[in-house]
Amino acid sequence: MLIEQHGDQVWQNLSDSCQKKLHCAFSLSDFVARQLLHHPQWIEACVDADLSVNFYEELAEQLKDVTDEASFHRALRHFRHKAMVSIALADVLNLQSIESSLNQVSRLADALIMQAYQWLYRQFCTKYATPMVNGKALPMLIIGMGKLGGKELNFSSDIDLIFSYPENGELHYRNKSMEFQQFFTKLAQKLIAALHQTSVDGQVFRVDMRLRPFGESGPLVASFGALETYYEQQGREWERYAMVKGRVLNPRSEFSEELQTILRPFVYRRYIDFSVLESLRKMKQLIRQEVRRRNLTANIKLGSGGIREIEFIVQSIQLTRGGREPALQERHLLSLLNTFQMQQTLPLQDVEILQSAYLFLRKLEHCLQQFDDQQTQELPDDELSRARLAWIMGCENWTALVTQINHIMASVAEQFDAQIGESPEDEEEQQTPLNDLWHLDLAQDEALQLLSELGDLAETEKLYQQIIFYKQEFLKKPIGARGRESLDLLMPRLLNACLKHCCHSDTDNAILIDRVLQIISAILKRTAYLELLLENEGAMMQLIRLSSQSEWVAEQLHRFPLLLDELLNPQALYNPTPLAQYPDLLRQSLLRIPEEDLEQQMEALRQFKLSHQLRIAAADLQDTLPVMKVSDHLTCLAETIIAEVLNSAWHQMTEKYGYPDCANDDHRRFLVVGYGKLGGIELGYSSDLDLVFLHDCNSTLDTSGPKQIDSRQFYAKLAQRIMHLFNTKTASGELYEVDMRLRPSGNSGLLVSNIESFLQYQLEEAWTWEHQALVRSRAIAGDETLKSRFNDIRRQILRLPREEPELLKDVVQMRHKMREHLDKSSAQLVDIKQGQGTIADIEFLTQYWTLLHASRFEQIAVWSDNVRIIESLNSCEVIDKSWCQKLTNAYLALRNLAHQKALEGRENLLTADQLKEHRLNVINIWNKVFEEQ
Repeated sequence: MLIEQHGDQVWQNLSDSCQKKLHCAFSLSDFVARQLLHHPQWIEACVDADLSVNFYEELAEQLKDVTDEASFHRALRHFRHKAMVSIALADVLNLQSIESSLNQVSRLADALIMQAYQWLYRQFCTKYATPMVNGKALPMLIIGMGKLGGKELNFSSDIDLIFSYPENGELHYRNKSMEFQQFFTKLAQKLIAALHQTSVDGQVFRVDMRLRPFGESGPLVASFGALETYYEQQGREWERYAMVKGRVLNPRSEFSEELQTILRPFVYRRYIDFSVLESLRKMKQLIRQEVRRRNLTANIKLGSGGIREIEFIVQSIQLTRGGREPALQERHLLSLLNTFQMQQTLPLQDVEILQSAYLFLRKLEHCLQQFDDQQTQELPDDELSRARLAWIMGCENWTALVTQINHIMASVAEQFDAQIGESPEDEEEQQTPLNDLWHLDLAQDEALQLLSELGDLAETEKLYQQIIFYKQEFLKKPIGARGRESLDLLMPRLLNACLKHCCHSDTDNAILIDRVLQIISAILKRTAYLELLLENEGAMMQLIRLSSQSEWVAEQLHRFPLLLDELLNPQALYNPTPLAQYPDLLRQSLLRIPEEDLEQQMEALRQFKLSHQLRIAAADLQDTLPVMKVSDHLTCLAETIIAEVLNSAWHQMTEKYGYPDCANDDHRRFLVVGYGKLGGIELGYSSDLDLVFLHDCNSTLDTSGPKQIDSRQFYAKLAQRIMHLFNTKTASGELYEVDMRLRPSGNSGLLVSNIESFLQYQLEEAWTWEHQALVRSRAIAGDETLKSRFNDIRRQILRLPREEPELLKDVVQMRHKMREHLDKSSAQLVDIKQGQGTIADIEFLTQYWTLLHASRFEQIAVWSDNVRIIESLNSCEVIDKSWCQKLTNAYLALRNLAHQKALEGRENLLTADQLKEHRLNVINIWNKVFEEQ
């Protein structure tokens, strides 16, 4: 290839030794081949590189005469690629140890980050002014997290960064002023672009900023004071683990010392911190769940016994004892293992196992990434990559390498279990007649005799036919030997537990067994889930209990087997997450996934929604959550996801197009408004989301990125991207069904509207029913400034004076029209939502009263949920206390029944006698308000 592209002379000019190395390297690494074919002038320097050089000084020399941003970006990328080629050559040819390679990649990253920062800082100080306090120039401090902080960076890795500056203040330039916060935010954005942006010259590093305080919703740069306050008051346990590796990359100074002094007490307690162990057990469970959910059995980082488990073992000891033993306050994992050995923290044999396993697996990971400069830890499935890997790792063939990998990871997994506590041993298999029924080919009369031994079971023959049907169906499925063994052990226990449950409850045998075995059918090829139920009787009993109570839950478990993980911890299952913790939990789950892996990010959002919906439903079925609390949780869950979808869409858009002329990360000038059940804080289990998108950008200037578009067009594309993230069907389905028909002009209107145009539409064009809809609207996610403006607009529209006869006529006509098209009531059954005297009637009453009286009573226009609107109507004496109680009680009773119907998987209908008194009360009030005037 080299000769084809650059002629024979280039090859002939190389020494024999260089040719041999090059020939071998080209066959082992596509990345090396691609870069050297593109830059043949690098060949000799890369092949014979001195990798002990000071990258920082070399790069400084290359940047000293660079004055424009394009040349600056190009220089960074060329320097990175050339150095990485040199490192990859030494690695794939086994010319250096993995320790040396990790150190080189980390030193290179430090040099690129800090030189890029310093070049940009000088440019900013020239363009604006230098931020100074007491005559001292203030720097931006850069904290390297993860493997960068530990000086053990992967070959093709993200870099996790946190930015901070010493204190707030203001700088002055050309008769203008700028807050330090704004100066450093602009600087941080430029630095991220310099490293992260992909150009024709490639990329320096993928930059991940999600570990900063408040994650993507937090400021890009925080002052020391803000950082200290956050970690003192809101720092989570998982953030302690992350900060263990935190390292200030800037040269040592009074500022870097001050920052480390702020961070150290957060990470290390002054006592032996045994409270950490419970958190570690939870993290262990999360790791195992992730491996099952993402099917990561071939992943040498995340799989059982992988790199992450070694890191976990080391950090568990470090966090437990590091506050009392300063020697353990070390970021470098191999150095920590040496300390463990010297201090006899772990037995010598255990330390040696961990050391050798870590070096082996990191070498393996490095090689995988050096094939094509891709971030991967998955063992390859193609023959070429397998052959390459076996050769580099010194194994005779792929089989020999896999044997070695399995042995090493098994030894790590054993230590991992021992360090955090092993799972309780399995109970002895219960011997029941169902063992024989499942394992033996019995005649029907023999089988019925066995079933009769289990007690007084209804419809024994039907039960026998049902079990035999599933047994035969399962036999047809191509399950591996391990899966078949697990299934055969599980089924007698599972069936026995189902029948016992039916004997002690009014559950129908056939219904329960059908629901449960449908779930088993869905996991037949997922041996890990069969084993989960086999090894965790508690999880199996929760499966039976929930399936007996709710067809909806059973269907969720059938469609999304990953939810079986939630059954492992009943305490968490029946106690939904506190409302304030949803954002942080979602942030944690997304941090485990590379930011650029959009598919996995979307899947994680869906899994988060499904798992928390299950917890809410479980608590609902236990009657531990009243109906309003159920909706509070379902609504808060949706709001959390909407905010994250907005974050994700924004970052995808700005990476491609840059920022609109009028906006930045801290002021996006975009708002998501929720209507209907979302706006009214009344979401159900299967509710869709009624959304409206607004912005306040009037600029027609282009965006700032490499691919420029009109700033207003940016917001239209942002709205489309948000819809894509919601509507795309992944393995876990759609995120939410989104309905945009309540936007100005409905389906014929723009997907996103300027907020002032929205006001004009509401004033001049909106129908009465659109003002009714506005009653149940609420700002959900986006700029605080826009939220405030929307609230003002909503209040302004709702408080417009209205003529009572005209309003009454419009409301009644719309209600009759809805009944005509949507009411499913019959002579015997009543539609809970649309029938006479049901939910829609109550909603229309509250909307009518709000539109009629809000001009006189401002507090009526404050709330968007019906219960508080009804209460405010009573406090303003629009309705009396009797009507207030009757409407509230009826509304809550109807909603509670609707939730029950949803969980039972039944239609939203009730018999004529159900809730009759409540419905008659609503009908009487409706007639007095609308029919008697």
